[in-house]
Amino acid sequence: MRILGIDPGFAIVGFGLLESGGGVQRLVTCGAITTPAGEPLPSRLAQIADDMDTLLERFRPDAMAVEELFFNNNITTGISVAQARGVILLSAQRAGVPIFEYSPSQVKQAVAGYGKAEKRQVMAMVKRLLGLNAVPKPDDAADAVAIALCHARSFTSRLSLLDSARPGTGRYPVRR
Repeated sequence: MRILGIDPGFAIVGFGLLESGGGVQRLVTCGAITTPAGEPLPSRLAQIADDMDTLLERFRPDAMAVEELFFNNNITTGISVAQARGVILLSAQRAGVPIFEYSPSQVKQAVAGYGKAEKRQVMAMVKRLLGLNAVPKPDDAADAVAIALCHARSFTSRLSLLDSARPGTGRYPVRR
């Protein structure tokens, strides 16, 4: 399975592509889409859309994992990021790529084993889990790789299988 992790942003969109199979993940590539400061909003959104379309066409991922929005203190920045995120989701939808969304705490839990892990702990685990010589750069790309890892580790776990924990499927008895 090829998983494209996306760390949405307005100025910088991080991306990381993993191949995952048999409980092993391998980093294929990572990087960032950048938009020039001072450009009008519609131009920046168009560039993000064009670059996302190129990534999706070039790498043909089986799934795209995207971090959910986390609003800090600056609501204006949050709105811009939300608009960029919408463009990113639209590109994947149009390309027919299934989209999976994870909160920052879900990513931290899946990668570092603790939902409130510090960024440096998550980055150290990304390096270790993928057997890398260094943490991917820039930070936005490293975050995207962590999001892809989260999907690889979550999607293949027994609890996330389609019917594994749903009552009445026969896998687990329904207690009444």
